[in-house]
Amino acid sequence: MGTTAVRFAVVLGTNEIASAVAVKLHRDGFCVVLSHDPNPPVMRRKMAFYDALFGDAPRLDNVSAARIETTMDVFKALGGPQHVLVTWLGLLDLLPVRCIDVLVDARMQTREVTPNLRGMTRLSIGIGPGFSPSANCDVAIETRPDCLGQIVREGWTQAKDDIGELGGVGIERLVHSPHEGRWHTPVEIGTRVYKGFVVGHLSGEPVTAPTDGILRGVVRDGIDVPAGIALAEIDPRGRHAQWTGIDAQGQALAQATLAAIRLRTAERFRASAATTR
Repeated sequence: MGTTAVRFAVVLGTNEIASAVAVKLHRDGFCVVLSHDPNPPVMRRKMAFYDALFGDAPRLDNVSAARIETTMDVFKALGGPQHVLVTWLGLLDLLPVRCIDVLVDARMQTREVTPNLRGMTRLSIGIGPGFSPSANCDVAIETRPDCLGQIVREGWTQAKDDIGELGGVGIERLVHSPHEGRWHTPVEIGTRVYKGFVVGHLSGEPVTAPTDGILRGVVRDGIDVPAGIALAEIDPRGRHAQWTGIDAQGQALAQATLAAIRLRTAERFRASAATTR
């Protein structure tokens, strides 16, 4: 298969949302590259391809991921992608490889200024707050629970909402860093913990679980973190807890991303057909 036959997608982020989108696009025939951004650190690592950056071989929904080091690795993969590709390379490194068919910003960052993605690729999609098709992307997708997955064609996506509830517990299930420092933890995701259990140490100071439950996510050991970011998450739902695979939010946003791509493809086809009549 020639390299021009495979559509090329770059997804900014290696978190659980970016990874769910990558699975959906990979299954639709794209060569998908996940470009890592360290802000914020990835916490739900068993629901993401992030750990491929450190030599692990994560799988999500029977799709595997592999780390790549160079743009030549991407070019080779375009001949017939076998995996989702995960890299430290940034967007500016990937732009020269080939024209990017779809660029998705799935970093879920809270930023004062959202980067302008328009004009860099054939289609740019922004997921979450801070995106507008009239300002910084071609299509935006809502992430708030009351409008999850809605495609925004004009105006702005809604502002960041408070974290949704899980088993009746809201933001209280998250462990936040009280200050910047180096994070260390020996605790594996999926471990049952109890309120007051030490889940790790930040620059030598113990950090404890705020409630009982299953450790749904935890920032990787040895990472330097800023103040105020989520270091760990507790799932209080007992036997209904989920810490692996793609959850309902990821599924909804991945499906919305694919729907937006297909919608834009159909519009271009109709426009092309109209001009040839």
